[in-house]
Amino acid sequence: MTVAELLEDALGRVREVVHDVADHLTPEQLAFRPQPSANSICWLIWHLTRVQDDHVSEVAGTEQAWTAGGWAGRFDLPFDAAATGWGHSADEVGAVRVSSPDLLTGYYDAVHDRSVAFVRTVTDADLDRIVDDRWDPPVTLGVRLVSVIDDDAQHAGQAAYLRGLITGR
Repeated sequence: MTVAELLEDALGRVREVVHDVADHLTPEQLAFRPQPSANSICWLIWHLTRVQDDHVSEVAGTEQAWTAGGWAGRFDLPFDAAATGWGHSADEVGAVRVSSPDLLTGYYDAVHDRSVAFVRTVTDADLDRIVDDRWDPPVTLGVRLVSVIDDDAQHAGQAAYLRGLITGR
């Protein structure tokens, strides 16, 4: 297995969870929060997708699907187009709502496809490339990609737990 195949497999596992969680839920179920300060499935999936879109687009040197694909307009959220959900208040979390799970999974799939296209080009030698020198130590491509996959997997798991609370399965 190559590093590209490994990364593609990891991203594919997140995609499976996103679809399993979101499919066939109502807008009310997607927006459910077990308490006012908690995250909803809708916010969790939107956020994990925004983080993947933001971070992978940056290292790939491409425009985010959020803006390039018109997703920001389709979601019509009351945030700046650069918002990823990081640091959102409880009210901002509550503002992330959709009329259908298809909007969430459609945006996720667009980002997933772009991410997979990028990771298919990654070689072992690429993993040590510095992609963010604002940190000490500077962040390499390998660390950034593992961070994205880890963050996405954790949020997808949180969304799956919420789905279980809501649907009993």
